[in-house]
Amino acid sequence: MVKSLNKRASCQAFEVILKSPTEPSPERPQTLALPPQKKEPSLGELQRRLEAAEERRKSQEKQVLKQLAEKREREKEVLNKAQEVNNNYSKMTEEKLHHKMELNQENRMARLSALKQRLREKVSLSEVRKNKELHTDLSG
Repeated sequence: MVKSLNKRASCQAFEVILKSPTEPSPERPQTLALPPQKKEPSLGELQRRLEAAEERRKSQEKQVLKQLAEKREREKEVLNKAQEVNNNYSKMTEEKLHHKMELNQENRMARLSALKQRLREKVSLSEVRKNKELHTDLSG
């Protein structure tokens, strides 16, 4: 048993009194209440409990299966989404490459035609010079 003696702002003092456990204490009840004796459950009660336990087990099993199915469904959705993203990326990359190849082909054809045009101009200039030289040689 512990009694409080002094209560001060800075500290507190206690007086400790030890008594033997056989002496009754005024704070504790004299006798302890024993739990009531359980009667033997009947066969019907046991059967009802077993059925309830089986229902709980089945319910829990259904819940676990449902959660697994939902998890598989989410995994499928994630895989499908990833595959779709991958396919879209592949298509975009292929389209860009095709477009780039077309542009390169067009540029190549434009350079070739420009080169041919310059070659034609050079040929025609050289013919004009030859003709001019022939004209000057014949007249002079």
